[in-house]
Amino acid sequence: MVVDNDKISQCRDLGLRKFELSDEEWEIVEQLHSILKDATSFSRSTPSLAAVIPAMDHIDTVLTTGFLDYNYSLAIRAALDAVKKTLNQYYELTDSSESYRIAMVLPPWHKLAYFKKARWKPEWIEIAENLVREEFERSYAANNEDTSSDEGLEMDSQATGTMSTKVHSVRKYVSTCSIAG
Repeated sequence: MVVDNDKISQCRDLGLRKFELSDEEWEIVEQLHSILKDATSFSRSTPSLAAVIPAMDHIDTVLTTGFLDYNYSLAIRAALDAVKKTLNQYYELTDSSESYRIAMVLPPWHKLAYFKKARWKPEWIEIAENLVREEFERSYAANNEDTSSDEGLEMDSQATGTMSTKVHSVRKYVSTCSIAG
């Protein structure tokens, strides 16, 4: 059954004419649809903690691109600016949880490469690497220490401040190239 919107909105008995969108409003709807389609293209995959920051980065890129595009109406660009400010508040909350950064480093397709590609400051990348190493030391290396070996988590004899073989393996893991995901 095909519905003729013009006939429905023109019927005075229904009183719907006041809700009919103007051509300019339809243009705004089309622009909004275009932006939302691009901003949510990541949502088809299985969610994971490691996907949160890349998803937020993707949305931020789409919002920024739309905001800077003068082909979009002023209303759309103002809305994008407001949404971007809200997104940034949520993004800042990820800083209060080490879990996000640790989860980003662990998948073989991310490691530290994502942070470098996203142009994070070197000190932020170092913090992410240190968080992984410290969590490994605290939660795994100490619990899995081989009692038949004196390697364990003792400090190396050198004055480098680096940990033994197990912790070196974490450093080696995060510093190797990521694989395609």
